[in-house]
Amino acid sequence: MSRESLGHFELLVLLALLRHGDEAYGVPIAHAIEHSTGKPVILASVYNTLERLEEKGLVRSTVGQPTPERGGRAKRYFSITVAGLREVRAAKKALTVLWRGIPVHEG
Repeated sequence: MSRESLGHFELLVLLALLRHGDEAYGVPIAHAIEHSTGKPVILASVYNTLERLEEKGLVRSTVGQPTPERGGRAKRYFSITVAGLREVRAAKKALTVLWRGIPVHEG
């Protein structure tokens, strides 16, 4: 992992972005996180996190064409970078090592 490690929500956003593939945008990313965690997600939090991840070089964004459905506004699409994928893999490895041997008790 890099010197600046990923926060929990940042990792969730990156994983949701990976699940949706290239050209994902905020709403389906938020829905994927809500579905996987069972907790409501504020869309502004997703976009703030995506902007922070872009500043870190872990995602990149492009602006699509304006659409009538959005009142002439364009969607901003996000995709994960090689550095972002590297961070996700490092986080998975660290969590796997930490979870190894820990008994999980339901209830």
